[in-house]
Amino acid sequence: MTTSTALNEARRTSELAALADGATIDVLVIGGGITGVGIALDAATRGLSVALVEKHDLAFGTSRWSSKLVHGGLRYLATGNVGIARRSAVERGILMTRNAPHLVEAMPQLVPLLPSMNTASRALVRFGFVAGDGLRKLAGTPSSTLPRSRRIDTSRAVELAPTVRRDGLDGALLAYDGQLIDDARLVTAVARTAAQHGAVILTRVAASDATGTSVTLTDQRSGESFQVSARVVINATGVWAGEVDPSVRLRPSRGTHLVFDAEVFGNPVAALTIPVPGEINRFVFAMPEQLGRVYLGLTDEDAPGPIPDVPEPTAEETKFLLDTVNTALDVALSAGDVIGAYAGLRPLIDAGAGRTADVSREHRIVESPSGVLSVIGGKLTEYRYMAEDVLDRAVAVRGLTASGCRTRNLPLVGAPSNPVATLRSPAELPGSLVARYGAEAPNVIAAASCDRPTEPVADGIDVIRAEFEYAVTHEGALTADDILDRRTRIGLVAADRDRVADVAKEFIG
Repeated sequence: MTTSTALNEARRTSELAALADGATIDVLVIGGGITGVGIALDAATRGLSVALVEKHDLAFGTSRWSSKLVHGGLRYLATGNVGIARRSAVERGILMTRNAPHLVEAMPQLVPLLPSMNTASRALVRFGFVAGDGLRKLAGTPSSTLPRSRRIDTSRAVELAPTVRRDGLDGALLAYDGQLIDDARLVTAVARTAAQHGAVILTRVAASDATGTSVTLTDQRSGESFQVSARVVINATGVWAGEVDPSVRLRPSRGTHLVFDAEVFGNPVAALTIPVPGEINRFVFAMPEQLGRVYLGLTDEDAPGPIPDVPEPTAEETKFLLDTVNTALDVALSAGDVIGAYAGLRPLIDAGAGRTADVSREHRIVESPSGVLSVIGGKLTEYRYMAEDVLDRAVAVRGLTASGCRTRNLPLVGAPSNPVATLRSPAELPGSLVARYGAEAPNVIAAASCDRPTEPVADGIDVIRAEFEYAVTHEGALTADDILDRRTRIGLVAADRDRVADVAKEFIG
C-alpha cells in the first residue's frame, strides 16, 4: 500500500480521529526517535497496521543530539566486540548505498601525526584503520562509496584541516566513515517513508498506562484522551523507556558537542580526529557540518537522576573538549569561539559499575510484566537492524500475520529510487537543498505557495523559505521550534535562531 508521504496538521487530525474510533491495530509504537520510526517503517512494509505516537516532535530526544556519524563500528573492534562492529559496518553500507545515499556521505577523518603521539599510538591507529578497511570489505561496501585509508603528507593534511598544528607535523593518517547531513532529517525521512507505506505517525500525542495490548493516548494539543487496543505495544522511547515500563533499568551517559563557525577551523573538509591524552580508544572529533559550522565532540559522562527533556552540556565537558582539540591546533580556541552547544543522553543498558565509555552499545529487547515489548540500548547506525529484531520478536510472540523484513533494500523518501523522487538536474538547485532533500529537492520548490520561495530565510543562512513551508506541509512540523530545531538545525546557534524566528512563525497556521 502506498499513500502520500506528506505529514501535516490535516493528516494528523484525520488519523487521530480514526485511531480514536477504536479499531484494534497490529502494532502501536511509543517514541518518535530513530528507533521508533524505524520500527513503524518495518511494521508497515510487512503489511501490519501500525501507529506511532510521540509526546513531543519527531527526533525530539537523543536522535537529534548525535555526532551525525554513521559509524562503521571501529571502536567496538578495539574492545573485541566483533559482532557489533561487523553489524555496524553492514548497516552503514545499507544506509549509504540503498536506504539513504542522499543523506549519508563519506567523511574523511584525519589523525595528525604530531610529536605528542608516540610510536605505539600511531601503530594502533594505523592498525585500527586497516581493520576498518577490512570491515568495510566484509560488509560489501565498495571503496567508491567509502575510500580506503592511507597516510598523507603534511601539505595535504593542512589542505584538509587548515588549522592543524604545523610544528612537528609528520603528515597524517586518513580514513573514511559515514556522515549524516543531519540525524533529525534521517528520522523525518524514515517517518515519512513509513507514512508512505500506510503507517500512522502522530506527534504531540502522549502515551500512558501502557500494557501489552492497550495504551491510553492523550492529544497534547486538545487535552482529549482515549484508549487504543493493539496486538503488540512497543516501547521505543530510548532514555525515557523506564517511564513507560518501570521494570526497565538504564544507565544514561551524556555526550556533549560544541558548535563553531567553520571559519575558526579554516573551513576544513576533513574531520580532525584527536586522540584523548591517556586513552587508548577515545578521540575528539572536529567535524565540518552543514550551515558553515563545525561540531566538536564528544564526551561520555554518567548522567544519573531524572531525565531532562533537553540535557545541558556542563562547563567541565566544554573545558575537556577545548583542551583536547587545542593539543592539535595551531590556533588556541577558547570558550569565546563557541557559538552553540548541545548534549544528548545515550540509553545504555545498566550493567552495574565501570565507566560509561566502556558500557556495551548492544541493544536488548525485554518484555515487561505488563506485556509491553521495550527495545533498549543500541545506537543510531543500527536502528534498522534493531527494528527488524524487535518486529521479528513481536511477530513470533504475538502470532502476527506478517511478511518478512523488507527494509534492507528499501529507499527512503529523497533517495533516487524512491517513487516520490523528482529527478532534475541538481545544477538548477542550491547544493544545500539537494544535500538535505536528495532527489526530492525539486518538490520542495515546486510545492511552495509562499512568497519568494527560493530566498534565504536570512542573510548568510543557506536555508530557503520553501524549506520552512515544506517542513509544515510535508514534514509534520507543528510549531516554529519544530522548524528551527529539528527540520532545520538553525536553532543550534542562538544568534541565528533569533534572526529567523519571525520567519518561522509566518509558516505556522
